[in-house]
Amino acid sequence: MSVNNHLGRPASGRRRLKDLLLQKDNHFCADCNATDPKWASANIGVFICLKCCGVHRSLGTHISKVLSVTLDEWSDDEIDAMIEVGGNSSANSIYEAYIPEGCTKPGPDASHQHRAKFIRSKYEHQEFLKPSLRIVSGKSSIGSSSSKSFLDGFRTTSTSSQNMEGMVEFIGMLKVKVIKGINLAIRDIKSSDPYVVLNLGQQTVQTSIIRSNLNPVWNEEHMLSVPEQYGPLKLKVFDHDTFSADDIMGDADIDLQPLITSATAFGDAGMFGNMQIGKWLKSNDNALIEDSTVNIVDGAVKQVMTIKLQNVESGELDLELEWIPLDQ
Repeated sequence: MSVNNHLGRPASGRRRLKDLLLQKDNHFCADCNATDPKWASANIGVFICLKCCGVHRSLGTHISKVLSVTLDEWSDDEIDAMIEVGGNSSANSIYEAYIPEGCTKPGPDASHQHRAKFIRSKYEHQEFLKPSLRIVSGKSSIGSSSSKSFLDGFRTTSTSSQNMEGMVEFIGMLKVKVIKGINLAIRDIKSSDPYVVLNLGQQTVQTSIIRSNLNPVWNEEHMLSVPEQYGPLKLKVFDHDTFSADDIMGDADIDLQPLITSATAFGDAGMFGNMQIGKWLKSNDNALIEDSTVNIVDGAVKQVMTIKLQNVESGELDLELEWIPLDQ
């Protein structure tokens, strides 16, 4: 894929997204006006800050699909949708058309409760739209294809709305770098087509599939929001099959408490030099190959580990976790 317009070739998706972010109205979060937003709701078409990103994630991807501007891979369709909306001002001219008296838009330092209530009212319930644009029973009265695609992300059935649980409060973000696999199990004739699935709470992310490789190198980074009541990070490795169900190639649970407890105890990691601040100890009850230390590295809290896959004949994974506080 080209990275510029040289010789008439189209600009890369990353470049087009960066150009859109450079618009003056996109220098501020669409929901709270915090400066320098690095996240976006791809199906809504707005750029948002990390704090609002946590609320958007809790709404579910059927309402808001959150992607990092710098870390995630974007499809051409997702970038086209963002460009079609036209930026935060264009989106807010629709979604904040009629903010009722007594309802105030949150600022950058607003409480989580204020922020969550406003964002849910704005996008899930569409309370600030012009009445003629509100979607009823999955249908919109808007005729133009542009506005129709813009609003597609908000169509929900009455069943999904009734089953939706209360908002989940997030305490931070977890960046998981899946580095490589080692001596993975054979699930095809002589090899496997492995990929890794990560799960935290209701969130699931997946690496790319690497064909015919028992020692795959991914070096892929994936972001997950960490809820206030968090459990282990669960991972599974699968062998991709074209004509049948994918075969399991092992699993493991990763205890996040050593990382998060150490990070929150030290606060702003940027105030400290490189140092060890915690440790997850290898035991018969976990999947560690050896003790895994939590370290401050260049102002970031990181933890590198090698995991022995469980419930399988062989296989290890090298991972790096990084804690990102909400106020970063």
